[in-house]
Amino acid sequence: VLVGFDEHFSYAKLCQALRYLLRGGPECLLVGTNRDHRLPLEGGAGIPGTGCLVKAVETAAQREAFIVGKPNRFMFDCVAEEFQVDPARTIMVGDRLDTDILMGNSCGLTTLLTLTGVTALDEVRGHQESGCPSRHSLVPNYYVDSIADLLPALGQ
Repeated sequence: VLVGFDEHFSYAKLCQALRYLLRGGPECLLVGTNRDHRLPLEGGAGIPGTGCLVKAVETAAQREAFIVGKPNRFMFDCVAEEFQVDPARTIMVGDRLDTDILMGNSCGLTTLLTLTGVTALDEVRGHQESGCPSRHSLVPNYYVDSIADLLPALGQ
């Protein structure tokens, strides 16, 4: 059973997922694409993310999904192997600390946070100043206000 973003998720789909998982037993895989709990919209608004759907199926099935997307390194490992990606020469650009930056840091990549998403610079500073090692894994190497700030560097 694969749980991904579905703007038409329903109780009927939740019931069907549970039926598959119960019928298939422990050998039936429960896979989630990501755990993003909210997707940002302009003006500070947001919509529920895939993590909400994954959590609903996990709760019904009473088991945890294997997450293949960020921050799990599974997807990066697949891409790195297929395309011979050198982590030391790779940068992870993203707007979320708990997915993009965490994955980049856990994979040994240089990380760049764009402040156009759900993360504010004050949140980064809070993690940076914390004495908690797990919070330090959420700190990017660099940040920019917008991805557009990178355009001059790409032209060089």
